[in-house]
Amino acid sequence: MALHITGEQAADELLSDDAFALLTGMLLDQQVTMESAFAGPEKIRTRIGSIDPETIAGYDPEAFVGVFKQTPAVHRFPGSMAGRVQALATAIVQDWGGEASAIWTQGEPSGAEVFKRLKALPGFGDQKAKIFLALLGKQCGLEAPGWREAAGSYGDEGAFRSVADIVDRESLAKVRATKQAAKAAAKVAAKTTT
Repeated sequence: MALHITGEQAADELLSDDAFALLTGMLLDQQVTMESAFAGPEKIRTRIGSIDPETIAGYDPEAFVGVFKQTPAVHRFPGSMAGRVQALATAIVQDWGGEASAIWTQGEPSGAEVFKRLKALPGFGDQKAKIFLALLGKQCGLEAPGWREAAGSYGDEGAFRSVADIVDRESLAKVRATKQAAKAAAKVAAKTTT
């Protein structure tokens, strides 16, 4: 599995090789570009020397916010997002023995079970869990039965709805166009209801 989400080789290699880094990128994917969100784990690793959940869970919270604030920032909301990443790391350590991939591998779970496990993580709601499940199924070799159904429309082939569909610059542009069209449609709908 070789992911091509950020356009930065080191960041994409980390996402491809480390399940917790990939989960962290998904967590950070809000109110920033996808590339910036998924480049965040590499920034963290470069600054503290690790992306290990146990290291992050045990990191001094104030110092971890400082890591997020360094230029270039890990996220535009360093305080809240640093806290969310630490909460995610703590959950992985406490609930999954420090192994993020256990969420989708332990006990040969169905797609519905993987979705349920993802949704139980701090910072992962319905949509984020569905998108991440689709990413696992489309690009990371997840073969859990029913994953497409559990991922909803994000599991559809050729839909270009999310990070799950990004494999190169062209697909990134298609995903961006889909998101922009959805935002434009939402604005029109909001105007017609007021």
